[in-house]
Amino acid sequence: MKTNELREKSLDELVQLLDEKQLDAFRIRMAKATGQLGQTHEVKTNRRTIAKILTLINEKQRGDA
Repeated sequence: MKTNELREKSLDELVQLLDEKQLDAFRIRMAKATGQLGQTHEVKTNRRTIAKILTLINEKQRGDA
């Protein structure tokens, strides 16, 4: 997900999206641990998306955005 798309979302939407991505991260980790994950790049992509969302949440809470 692009940063510009995330910037347009409200704080509540970002928190909801963060919850969804964290559940995805758990699912991906479990698939990787059991050897069922075919696309290993999903781990890195998901982790970076979570970091982007957390950064934007912090910016909006501080009022920088």
